[in-house]
Amino acid sequence: MKPKIFIDGEHGTTGLQIRALLAERGDLEIISIPAERRKETAARAEFLNAADIAILCLPDDAAKESVSLITNDTTKVIDASTAHRVAEGWAYGFAEMDRDQAKTIASAKRIANPGCWPQGPIATLRPLVTAGLLPADFPITVNGISGYSGGGRPMIEDYVAKGEDASEFLPYGLTLQHKHVPELRAYAKLSHDPIMQPAVGNFAQGMITVVPLQLGGLDHVPSGADLHAAIADHFAAIKGGVVEVAPYAHLERMPEIDPEVYNGTNRMKVYVFANDKRAQALLLAVYDNLGKGASGAAVQNMDLMLGA
Repeated sequence: MKPKIFIDGEHGTTGLQIRALLAERGDLEIISIPAERRKETAARAEFLNAADIAILCLPDDAAKESVSLITNDTTKVIDASTAHRVAEGWAYGFAEMDRDQAKTIASAKRIANPGCWPQGPIATLRPLVTAGLLPADFPITVNGISGYSGGGRPMIEDYVAKGEDASEFLPYGLTLQHKHVPELRAYAKLSHDPIMQPAVGNFAQGMITVVPLQLGGLDHVPSGADLHAAIADHFAAIKGGVVEVAPYAHLERMPEIDPEVYNGTNRMKVYVFANDKRAQALLLAVYDNLGKGASGAAVQNMDLMLGA
């Protein structure tokens, strides 16, 4: 019997991407609410409880409501909203975060799908804090650029309407209260809130995250090679992961560091650059904000939960 998958919010940006990724999957049964019943709470409850796995692609409050509508002990949940990312009882759906995280996801009934922006910084910072190369209270700043699909339907419609007149580089999060800060702090093992200042570009999807490090104030200043080795060792120990670590290199620029290079995939590639004389480093990650950053991660988590 094929597992039943219900995407609650299948007509939003993330939901549509998940439907596309699952379109050719003959091993699954995708169940959907009939169009005429789509706004009925009773219909949502019916389909949520009929599913083996429910994937929630909803605003936070609606996602919480969906969870409350599940009355059985069999439906497993993957929540793509922000609602449960640091909630007790929910496993964080970044399979490569730790050596045993994929097993944790596979055995969990409630998975909080990661946000797109925190995954790159978590991938580069967590191994360094774990290895003792960075203290938990190290001051962290995160910046970078994402495609406009990261802003959901309103931003997509705005950028498409403006076409070439849309902003090529639009900083946001200027109130320093970005919704992804709590999960970034928690899963990067930081003891203080980082500064997160993202930007959106005039392209649909893809992203680069950048974490600059001023290392000179540390009692023991790690070299760039030290940083790279810790990150590389972390991901080398994870079987079946989709995160790749680029070779350590001293280069002024690399054309392959393109925010759109992994679009349509679930891959992530991380880079370490450093100037040891200046005691400075940069940690970069490149991935698809709708792939590893959203829909692709949800499908990866679903497969882990199904034992695939």
